[in-house]
Amino acid sequence: MQEFNLFARFTSNAKQCLVNAQEIAKNKNSDIDTDDILVGIYMVSDSVGSKLLKGVGFSDSMAKFPADSGFQLESDSKQSIVTLTETAKNALEVAMGLGKTYQSNYIGTEHILRALLMDKKSKAYLMLKGENVHIISLTTELDRFLQRGSEENMGIYGEDYSDENPMIMKRDYTARQGTGDEKMFEAYSIDFTQKAQEGKFDPIVGRDKEIARVISILNRRTKNNPVLIGEPGVGKTALVEGLAQRIVDDKVPEQLSGKKILMLDMASVIAGTKYRGEFEDRLKKIVDALKKDKSIILFIDELHTIVGAGAAEGAIDAANILKPTLSRGEIQIIGATTFDDYRKHIEKDAALERRFQPVTLAEPTPEETLAILKGIRPKYEEYHKVKITDESLEAAVKMSKRYISDRFLPDKAIDLIDEAASLLKIKSGQSPAKSLKSLEKELKKVIAKKEDAVIGAKYIIAAEYKQKEELLEAKIRNIKKATKSYHEPEITAENIAEVISITTGVPITRLVKKESESLLKMEQDLKKRIIGQEEAIKEVARAIRRSRTGISNEKRPIGAFIFLGPTGVGKTELAKALAAEMFSSEDMLIKLDMSEFMEKHNVARLVGAPAGYVGYDEGGQLTEIVRRKPYSVILLDEIEKAHPDVFNMFLQILEDGYLTDAKGLKVDFRNTVIIMTSNVGAERMFKTAKLGFAADTETEEKELDTLHKKISEEVMETVKTKFRPEFINRIDKIVVFKALSRLDVKKIVNLQLKELQDRLKEKNITIKVSESAKKFLIEKGYDVENGARPMRRTIENLVESPLAEGMLSGEFKEGDLISIMKMEDSLQFYVLQVKADKGKVKSK
Repeated sequence: MQEFNLFARFTSNAKQCLVNAQEIAKNKNSDIDTDDILVGIYMVSDSVGSKLLKGVGFSDSMAKFPADSGFQLESDSKQSIVTLTETAKNALEVAMGLGKTYQSNYIGTEHILRALLMDKKSKAYLMLKGENVHIISLTTELDRFLQRGSEENMGIYGEDYSDENPMIMKRDYTARQGTGDEKMFEAYSIDFTQKAQEGKFDPIVGRDKEIARVISILNRRTKNNPVLIGEPGVGKTALVEGLAQRIVDDKVPEQLSGKKILMLDMASVIAGTKYRGEFEDRLKKIVDALKKDKSIILFIDELHTIVGAGAAEGAIDAANILKPTLSRGEIQIIGATTFDDYRKHIEKDAALERRFQPVTLAEPTPEETLAILKGIRPKYEEYHKVKITDESLEAAVKMSKRYISDRFLPDKAIDLIDEAASLLKIKSGQSPAKSLKSLEKELKKVIAKKEDAVIGAKYIIAAEYKQKEELLEAKIRNIKKATKSYHEPEITAENIAEVISITTGVPITRLVKKESESLLKMEQDLKKRIIGQEEAIKEVARAIRRSRTGISNEKRPIGAFIFLGPTGVGKTELAKALAAEMFSSEDMLIKLDMSEFMEKHNVARLVGAPAGYVGYDEGGQLTEIVRRKPYSVILLDEIEKAHPDVFNMFLQILEDGYLTDAKGLKVDFRNTVIIMTSNVGAERMFKTAKLGFAADTETEEKELDTLHKKISEEVMETVKTKFRPEFINRIDKIVVFKALSRLDVKKIVNLQLKELQDRLKEKNITIKVSESAKKFLIEKGYDVENGARPMRRTIENLVESPLAEGMLSGEFKEGDLISIMKMEDSLQFYVLQVKADKGKVKSK
């Protein structure tokens, strides 16, 4: 009777594996051990244990017995009983314990196999290890199988769960059925109401209208399935979390009171479904369980993933499995997806779309976002152990809206607060409380070592530990005093600006108080680099200041200019200087030669090739670089050569600050400065250039200014005939650059020689250039047709090359003062001063 009770809960396959083990042991003239049971499981080919063993590579050659050898379960088994070894008995007892652990009313081959793997010294474990079977994979798959419960696993692996004693399997079937459903939901979903009850969700602020609309749809008789549609980061999932919180707080209508919201984890549902039909079977069981339990509302985040989920050749996807039950109102689902994904996946399936009621979630306004941030502030303060000021919250909303254009509120503002708190916490170091814990831990160790030393009569060592103990106690007292006066670090607008600087590349000094100082000094800083173009610099600086102070339209780019003038007068140089001044680097200049876009088919290169054309995946030359560098100066060289479609494209940029690329993505141009250069009217301005260079006195320069104004008016008339009125009206300022005078060219020479001197400082060499030498460089380097552009090349040839040759030959050494003078028709170099220890590096 005892033997019957021992094996009464074993399935027929489990009993057959033990019979197989008995026969194997008899053939070996030994007791039944764990390796015999392992092979016995393998031989029952339709059992769960055998299939899992085959799945990890266990084969007939490893078992050393052919599978399905023909052993039969004998009813008269007394004469053939072989004794079990202690290890084998323990394994079977562990298997029965596993049945209880997993609330199973039977013991199958999977329980026995799992028990064999738990003893790493058993023959079964060593056999698998010796055959290089992947034991970890086998253990993982077994655990997953056991956790799912019998109801879900029934039929998937073909295990025969029937027993010779039918009463055993019928006991507590109803209770086991409920438990199976609960375990199934636990494996494939997340209980939002439980998390809300445990206080794991952030409080939801606002969205009262949207929540009320969702509640209203859920209370409908049919088609009571809301789908939340909104851009990423606007709070779709947070709204469902808020609804779960309201259910827990009993702030919902009576129909929703006591309901549970479970978020379906589609990845877990699909995971591990190796064979056809497994996914459908698993999802069908979930749907059946939902039909039985009307208190559950299923939330599917990224609802579009159900379209095509689990579909294979000849199979149906999750959407088609859910459709019938959704239309009859047998289950309730809340979905969430983005506009794009809803259009691509849900709308094209009209039958699926009509079963859901859309609820649109717009991006919250800055005021609503600020209220949301204030609502969740305590959670972040508690987590980061910092104080978050109102100033920092306002800065997070304002700066995220202004500088992060490719994401949405409130998500981007919350991220700024979170990262700023993290950075501040790292910079401020450990809090006194943390230091106190580590010292108290160390004190316990010291006291324990002291007591051990006293017990061992090692009194000298004990005395040393006593001193350490007193020292630690003193430190702890001091820290406790400091803790009382400790103030948590505060997040300010500067901390938010620092995070913006890290994430976007915009210099932090351009975001806080120093920005105003920089804008006021912009003209002075630009004049240091750009010579003779005061009027142009003034107009550009004015437009930048209007934009930065918020007076001009925020939807448009920071500034849009057309630079006109003869070549070599500083148009491109001003664009470079502006990039360096506004964005701290000339690398923030994006230069496009419009002569490359003269043909209509080349215009598409700016935004990317249309779908189906070569280069579609590469993106546009303009849109891609602006997406990577949203804060930059865009220089469009020789704009008059561009195809008319280019101007149509820039009409949208200049008016709305956005351009849509070939993939339908919006690229933000609101934080760019757009500069277009043109040679329109160049012939008329060329005459001014000749006169300008001839001007050598202030009186002559004043006369030149008068002439420049007159010619500028004429050029503007020419511009109106070249460009359409709607294009010109969107430009902030058309700037006509002056021709350079002789005084201007001299300043340019001085500027370039100063740059050379700065480079020579690294070599500890000083140069002194005479006025006659500078005049010689001007005569050789300035070209009326090319402006000051050839001047750099002239200085390279006449000054830099001789210096380089002299340094290589040893004529010029560190510490030398070199005088450059004009002698006849060339420049001569003389060493005026040589250090006493020439040839040695000056100590710094």
